[in-house]
Amino acid sequence: MNKSYVIGVDYGSDSVRSVLVDANSGEEVSSSVFYYPRWKKGAFCDASASQFRQHPLDYIEGLESTITECIAKAGGASIAKDVKAISVDTTGSTPVAVNEAGVPLALLDEFADNPNAMFVLWKDHTAVGEAQEINDHAKQFDIDYLQYVGGIYSSEWFWAKLLHVLRADESVRSALYTWVEHCDYIPFLLTGGTRAAAIKRSVCAAGHKSLWAAAFEGGLPPNNFFSSLDPLLDGITERLFTETYTSAESAGNLSEEWATRLGLSSDVVIGVGAFDCHMGAVGGQIEPYYLSKVMGTSTCDMLVAPKEEVADTLVKGICGQVDGSIIPGMIGMEAGQSAFGDAYAWFKQILMWPVANLLAEAQGIAEDDVEKITALIDSQLIPALSKKAEALPVTLSSELAIDWFNGRRTPDADQTLKGAIQGLHLGTDAPRIFRAIVEATCFGAKSIVDRFIDQGIPVKGLIGLGGVAKKAPYIMQTMADVMNMPIRIHKTEQTCAIGAAMFAATAAGIYARVEDAMDAMGQGFEKTYEPRPDMVNIYAARYKRYKEVGEFIETHKA
Repeated sequence: MNKSYVIGVDYGSDSVRSVLVDANSGEEVSSSVFYYPRWKKGAFCDASASQFRQHPLDYIEGLESTITECIAKAGGASIAKDVKAISVDTTGSTPVAVNEAGVPLALLDEFADNPNAMFVLWKDHTAVGEAQEINDHAKQFDIDYLQYVGGIYSSEWFWAKLLHVLRADESVRSALYTWVEHCDYIPFLLTGGTRAAAIKRSVCAAGHKSLWAAAFEGGLPPNNFFSSLDPLLDGITERLFTETYTSAESAGNLSEEWATRLGLSSDVVIGVGAFDCHMGAVGGQIEPYYLSKVMGTSTCDMLVAPKEEVADTLVKGICGQVDGSIIPGMIGMEAGQSAFGDAYAWFKQILMWPVANLLAEAQGIAEDDVEKITALIDSQLIPALSKKAEALPVTLSSELAIDWFNGRRTPDADQTLKGAIQGLHLGTDAPRIFRAIVEATCFGAKSIVDRFIDQGIPVKGLIGLGGVAKKAPYIMQTMADVMNMPIRIHKTEQTCAIGAAMFAATAAGIYARVEDAMDAMGQGFEKTYEPRPDMVNIYAARYKRYKEVGEFIETHKA
């Protein structure tokens, strides 16, 4: 059999990973990770203001570094000649201002250090006010332009971020030609695009974050929807898009410039991009009505269902439902939590404060010893907390947390909400607080499942994807107990990159359908966590308390 290889590129919050995959078997031949250097330094970000921006050079340097390293690890030119396609997934909504040539403004000298000219990362919440304005404004129209995004527009999304940047920065406003998602920009870059108007927009990003819907005339809401919201948006739809594409389609071929930079052929097909969780669901072999949970810093919960079965059902309070956003021909539905792994990382950071701030200043301890101690505590803290937390008895009066540490994504997006820990006493220690946070993230996940079911979309089971799913058995067992349903853990940790590779194989014509690519290239599941009957009832009671405390916080927020 002739060898065919594809490359999946997965842009995460902290790094980009590329994987070189055998398109016939799905075997991962090589991989490479690049940590964004500017992001690692905290450049252009202000956590206190919920501002999180990323420089395009972090993305571009990472793209070249990881792909060339994958090729080199696998054998160099002997492998490169058989690479057929590249597809990309990214975080989202992570848009950027570009000029008429499609160049992100931050790549121009005059904007090189301007955060407003950079990619606005998914978890940037500077546009909370703009999101609320969009929600209030939409009520004035006979057509419900929010109906396909769950009825609530989020500050994490395309239009809120655009309006915020336009208002905040006159220089960017004057130079901006259009506004582009990260997952649409990278294929445009790789294909050598020179006209922003020619960028192929993914139906995934357009439908879930940009208010695009096939049911609307022209796809997007009309100009007067936006111009009456703020005159700064007048005419912007003319510089956006009307057509969208699924990730099973080609965005074009690798440009001569990038073929030279990567050591590949210009015959390599570049697939249309998508968001990480959507491609991750495919990499994790999603099935109809099984909620695929991509669990990392946040969660993205993906569900697919046949169009004829969904019919006119619209689920309120989720991140949208879009025809073809995950699997062409099916309705893709997205939900998720704004903080999951980030909640554990926040607590870990608090506990590490003495190590980071006192140990480093202590007299008489060698610098090498400080580094060793810090690394040991950092690597062992979460596993040790998990072990101790798992051994604690669970009671109705145990400490209880609310997981809105980065606002609430779904159900019913509200980024102004804050997290909470309730029931603290002098016997409360770190494992008990950690347990409360773990339970809260699982309760938040259950509220998403409940919303799907309440709105008429059944959830038959759970699929766990990503690093947290594979590395945190205590969290996954708690998830199964809280949900009272099994959760299958996929073998592949890098499901997003593998999903991108599956789409690359489909865009290149190696497979006729993405389902065929999933069957041929999928690696299956390694473990199933079953709910423990003795824990289901106590968690059901604690979930009720979680809902009551959450309702109190929501009605009394500042």
